[in-house]
Amino acid sequence: MATIFSRIVAGEIPCYKVAENDRFFAFLDIAPLAKYHTLVIPKREVDYFYDLEDDELQEMMVFAKQIAKKIKATTECTKVATVVLGLEVPHAHIHLIPMNSEKDVDFSREKLSLSQEEFQKLAQDLRE
Repeated sequence: MATIFSRIVAGEIPCYKVAENDRFFAFLDIAPLAKYHTLVIPKREVDYFYDLEDDELQEMMVFAKQIAKKIKATTECTKVATVVLGLEVPHAHIHLIPMNSEKDVDFSREKLSLSQEEFQKLAQDLRE
């Protein structure tokens, strides 16, 4: 059975797409810790991040780097955190989160509640 992320890539579940190429897909997290919180995934379904092939892992990080640079240029953040947790969805993924302190990447804190219009604007900001 396909993961929710594979279903997003297939267009079965809507998302706020930020970027895509032939191997990777990036979209806004719908339960974000901060505005522009983005998920980067391989299109190929792999559960564990370190089970990705070496070239795939390298390309995924370069793909994520491009998005992180856009996030940093678009926000007032000090850095963009790169977090790999991998327990909530069995599909390898990276969280890119704008941060000004380590508290900004505390996954136990309350998530932002954004409107559809806000999500659309954030995704558009990162696509431009």
